[in-house]
Amino acid sequence: MAKTGLKANDGAVALEDPMTKLDNSAIPLTADKTTPVEPSPYDYDLFVIGSGPAGQRAAIQAAKAGRRVAVAERMASVGGICLHHGTIPSKTFREAALHLSGYRERGVYGAAYTVKTDITMSDLLFRADWVIRNEIDVIRHQLRRNSVELWEADAMFVDAHTIRLTTGDGQTQREVTTDKVIIACGTKSTKDPSIPFDGQRVFTSDEILELEHLPKTIAIIGGGVIGCEYATVFAALGVRVTLIDKRETLLDFVDQEIIDELIHEMRRNRVTLRLGEAVQSVESIDGANGDRVQISLESGKVIQAKKALYSIGRTGAIDTLNLDVTGVEPDSRGRLVVNERYQTSVPHIYAVGDVVGFPSLASTSMEQGRIAACDALALTKTPPSPHFPYGIYTIPEISVVGKSEEELTKAGIPYEIGKASYRETARGQIMGDGAGLLKLIFHLETHELLGVCIIGEGASELVHIGQAVMALGGKVDFFIDTVFNYPTLAECYKTAAFDGINRLAV
Repeated sequence: MAKTGLKANDGAVALEDPMTKLDNSAIPLTADKTTPVEPSPYDYDLFVIGSGPAGQRAAIQAAKAGRRVAVAERMASVGGICLHHGTIPSKTFREAALHLSGYRERGVYGAAYTVKTDITMSDLLFRADWVIRNEIDVIRHQLRRNSVELWEADAMFVDAHTIRLTTGDGQTQREVTTDKVIIACGTKSTKDPSIPFDGQRVFTSDEILELEHLPKTIAIIGGGVIGCEYATVFAALGVRVTLIDKRETLLDFVDQEIIDELIHEMRRNRVTLRLGEAVQSVESIDGANGDRVQISLESGKVIQAKKALYSIGRTGAIDTLNLDVTGVEPDSRGRLVVNERYQTSVPHIYAVGDVVGFPSLASTSMEQGRIAACDALALTKTPPSPHFPYGIYTIPEISVVGKSEEELTKAGIPYEIGKASYRETARGQIMGDGAGLLKLIFHLETHELLGVCIIGEGASELVHIGQAVMALGGKVDFFIDTVFNYPTLAECYKTAAFDGINRLAV
């Protein structure tokens, strides 16, 4: 599909009325929209490069303040990597795998239970395709109704205030000028030039949705969030998985007890873990026994699998931006250095989202876009809460907010914990989730809630109860005095709070 310059009122009819969805991209401003704005010599007050979560939020935030805003998206459709290759497809892929494999019901009906016997990649991708099409229409509608001009084109700096927009075939559409710029171009999978990527046998997470067949065996190189998520999803589908990482532990920013539970569940689902192992070489082999991938480790081990997923970090997608003319300098991984307002070394150029590095979450990227737009246009803004959750969509899923035991120990802060297993609640028994665990971490003396760590079904939803209490400076005692619906997983908060208080022997 050729890229064309589009106004915000162009686009297809939505598959469903997006007005029925909450417009999360619009954040009320405390500034007065009617305040006169000085005439500008530029075509736009703000130009946003990239239409992922960070770019969407930045553009609509500025448009709500009556500014002239445009967004450039190099892909054929809006949404960025998050929608087309990252968060949305991978989580939809996971949901399809859980449903079709019958994984959620095995605790009740047994390990042999399945909804569909022969699951294909087409089965798994059908739901992802539907969700992506719907989300494209939702995003287009949000941009259009907020009068954000959309350019489906590559954006390249001519100078610090001028951007050249070109179509996919390289034909220049036009050059536009802008007062402020927000770079939200996202990232791409990092590729080692020595590895024979072909998109089918050896591939990255950006290419996983293009697989033609579900493999019987797969080796995953890299035990980060993406690697762990796909390792558990493939294992739930019955694929034999080997996960390789040179670090001694997985996801070291998560509470270690939660990771221990994850590793236990991985091994229960026949995932082989090769931790503390560095990869020496990766080869594609054609043989009488079929095509396969051979991975040689520095320790001398050799791993063979039908396919290999390479997931060693991501690199900023800045290759075509021509940043040299602006004075903005990326680091060795293509990431842009910013201050607390997401301002680069060039004051009128901001960067948000995955291109600025950790935590690289869609949720935090949205807030970064809002903050950057408000700062760039001198709009009054409410600072974000310091308590933001991490959602890791492994099987079982993980979500945490606040401090871990390891962080508090390192900081010398006295604390106590309270724990509750899902199986202690009636809802956990109904669901058949015997692995779920909720842990509260609170200050030993003041009882202030310091952290919440959850592994199990619905963890990414359940964590927001603890997040709200932490944001308001609440104590663990709050959960003891609160009435929760019955039967629900939320009761774990009360059970964990009682467990923690009982440990104090008071």
